Amino acid sequence: MTQKLDTLEAALQAAFGDTLKSTVRALGEITLTVPAAAYAATMLRLRGDPTLKFEQLIDLCGVDYSDYKNQPWDGPRYAVVSHLLSVTHNWRVRVRAFAPDDDLPALPSVNEIWSSANWFEREAFDLYGIIFEGHLDLRRILTDYGFIGHPMRKDFPVTGNVEMRYDAEKKRVIYQPVTVEPREVVPRVVREDNYGGLTH
Repeated sequence: MTQKLDTLEAALQAAFGDTLKSTVRALGEITLTVPAAAYAATMLRLRGDPTLKFEQLIDLCGVDYSDYKNQPWDGPRYAVVSHLLSVTHNWRVRVRAFAPDDDLPALPSVNEIWSSANWFEREAFDLYGIIFEGHLDLRRILTDYGFIGHPMRKDFPVTGNVEMRYDAEKKRVIYQPVTVEPREVVPRVVREDNYGGLTH
């Protein structure tokens, strides 16, 4: 395993040199951090270069780094993380690219490189609000069409913003502000001194 990672790391270094922001090797995996401006070209080369040949995109997701590990985060807030597999060389790599603008996070789509990116990018758009430039069908995939916001962002309200219900009088589905009442989340055992006849 170590020799294979050495070979992969050498191939990545030969292909990209100093264009990568960082290459981290930990827990038997290599993670590349790519500048946003070089993201599309890097992904294209990872697939097409015969010394790398990452034919498959296994996963692509969004990440909100605000309050990362319960610590203040100094840097761009949103990133896209992809997991690639080379069947030819039997190795994997993780690629991370940060969106440069926190107010309107955007990165190029890799759907033209790997068709499997289609729904992954739609999911990252829906849940994190990351725009994938060049994606031909970028619309919500998990939430409702009238949904407001992006629920995996760390500042999204736990109860949401609106709820949907069927109104029998209007005979249609309506949207209204959330009516969920906050509830006690501390177990009874902790909040009641005499719960179950126990005394402290």
